[in-house]
Amino acid sequence: MTFTTRRLTDEVAERLRKLIDDRGLEAGMKLPAERQLAALLGVSRNSVREALQVLNTQGVLMSRRGGGTFVRWQHDTWSEQNIVQPIKTLLADDPGYSYDILEARHAIEASTAWHAAMRATAADKEKLRLCFEATQGDDPDLASRADVRFHLAIAEASHNIVLLQTMRGFFDLLQSSVIESRQRMYLVPPVFARLTEQHEAVLNAILDGDAEGARRAMMAHLGFVHTTIKQFDDDLARQARITRLPGDPSENLEKDA
Repeated sequence: MTFTTRRLTDEVAERLRKLIDDRGLEAGMKLPAERQLAALLGVSRNSVREALQVLNTQGVLMSRRGGGTFVRWQHDTWSEQNIVQPIKTLLADDPGYSYDILEARHAIEASTAWHAAMRATAADKEKLRLCFEATQGDDPDLASRADVRFHLAIAEASHNIVLLQTMRGFFDLLQSSVIESRQRMYLVPPVFARLTEQHEAVLNAILDGDAEGARRAMMAHLGFVHTTIKQFDDDLARQARITRLPGDPSENLEKDA
């Protein structure tokens, strides 16, 4: 790549960053197609493609073959080191701590849903609708990331800075929890359908300004996730125990004969 081409690519990358900011695109949201971006910025599709690659490398965006390009979450260094990392260490030693994360989500998100129903602006509600729609995709990885974005959008709509910063601080842990649960639930269509219904119930309660309904809907949703994941884990543990059982006694008799 020549110096001139590199400068053009960097310039287009900066203009893409500004476009993302101007349009209020946040983590999990999809960028327009390359052709549209080229028309908006007045550059070639090749220039757009190279700029997107730069932003992917920088961690600003993430691309899925055939699925488009999405905004990636930008982590806060302080919260990562001081809030998330110690809990990550606990999880690495004992995955059972994931249930503590689910319990913490009950405590925090019941409040964010309640306050969001009381305080969400028209812009907040539109963002919630877009985030909910993004959870309906066919790609389980992207859908799970959109799930996280939906829950964070609720925290933003609560307009409570302490609740919002707490949710942001636990973003990595929340993301791991949601991705793990959704990807496992995604393989069971009736369960995935229940998740969609529950998210819609939370969304509708917030749109209607029903604070108590939003709180109850969020608690029901997280309770369902907790119970379902616990059942999945119990089933896996049961299967593991079965594989450790001694061999079939009839096989031993045949060997002795």
